[in-house]
Amino acid sequence: MYEEQQRPDGGGQHGPLAGFTVGVTAARRADELGALLQRRGAAVLHAPALRIVPLADDGELLAATKEIIDQAPDVVVATTAIGFRGWIEAADGWGFGEQLLRRLHNVELLARGPKVKGAVRAAGLTEEWSPSSESMAEVLDRLLEEGVDGRRIAVQLHGEPLPGFVESLRAAGAEVVLVPVYRWMPPEDIGPVDRLLDAVVSRSLDAVTFTSAPAAASLLSRAGDRGLRGDLLAALSHDVVPACVGPVTALPLQALGVDTVQPERFRLGPLVQLLCQELPSRARALPVAGHRVEIRGHAVLVDGALKPVPPAGMALLRALSRRPGWVVARAELLRALPGAGRDEHAVETAMARLRTALGAPKLIQTVVKRGYRLALDPAADTKYADV
Repeated sequence: MYEEQQRPDGGGQHGPLAGFTVGVTAARRADELGALLQRRGAAVLHAPALRIVPLADDGELLAATKEIIDQAPDVVVATTAIGFRGWIEAADGWGFGEQLLRRLHNVELLARGPKVKGAVRAAGLTEEWSPSSESMAEVLDRLLEEGVDGRRIAVQLHGEPLPGFVESLRAAGAEVVLVPVYRWMPPEDIGPVDRLLDAVVSRSLDAVTFTSAPAAASLLSRAGDRGLRGDLLAALSHDVVPACVGPVTALPLQALGVDTVQPERFRLGPLVQLLCQELPSRARALPVAGHRVEIRGHAVLVDGALKPVPPAGMALLRALSRRPGWVVARAELLRALPGAGRDEHAVETAMARLRTALGAPKLIQTVVKRGYRLALDPAADTKYADV
């Protein structure tokens, strides 16, 4: 899996995410998502926020499977592709595979979205209906509109309770059979999650991606355990972009008042493309000393050329960019340095390295006995005077 990857160098072409660091919380398809992000230039920090525990040997799943074979339901709701495949594979292992498939051939089979539809058809079955939104709320609406009073409905669970879904069906008179195919559990190694949490809270990440609601809930739970929930929510609300693959995934965050970004199509590719638009649009771009300077997460674009910058240098540059063209005192810059002590010589050392990294020393001017300033172009002085 991915830890923080080697950052791109300043040479050659760079992708739209160059200079940004993105967190990946996925347990499944993390390699695929990480590769998509890296190909577009991002550095990636992977921390699976949960793990999937199959229940092929679970007595609860075996009992539910036998119950469905013995007494056919009227409707079966398949909620996830991996869960539906796991159910069929588990039934095969018990010697009930053919019986289960025959039973499913003769029921109203609803598939929550295209991926589930693909798993259903791969098993030789055909779904009756599938919502384009991949929303369980739309599935529930359809069932309630059809009328469920007295009907027997089997629901393949996707690792956590479906809030309101089962309760609504039962309140409308349905008999609901739960099919628990796998469960989400906390990761065995919590270290990567803690590192990702620290990176979000310290604003070392530019975005964090979520591909399942349980992953979002797990990260929030761990933050609560460490006393960081408020800090995490503040970072995700203002500085670190929370990117969710779809509205269902976003629910745990939105319930706590965190606005998320989501692609129109609920897939990994569109999620990455959304970040390719979202992160560069949030980067600070300034006209400085005849150059266009765009400040990204861990790098700077100077006239389109990527310049990786050490963390101390980025801290100084951000402090200067908050008041472009204005002199920032050494004492204030010292406070901006990560882990800085009281010696203002640390500012001079970090500033020298920053200038070297930028490759254009005149971008930052030294104002004797006062501090430093970004050499903002005169035409831009008025625009940025009150920033």
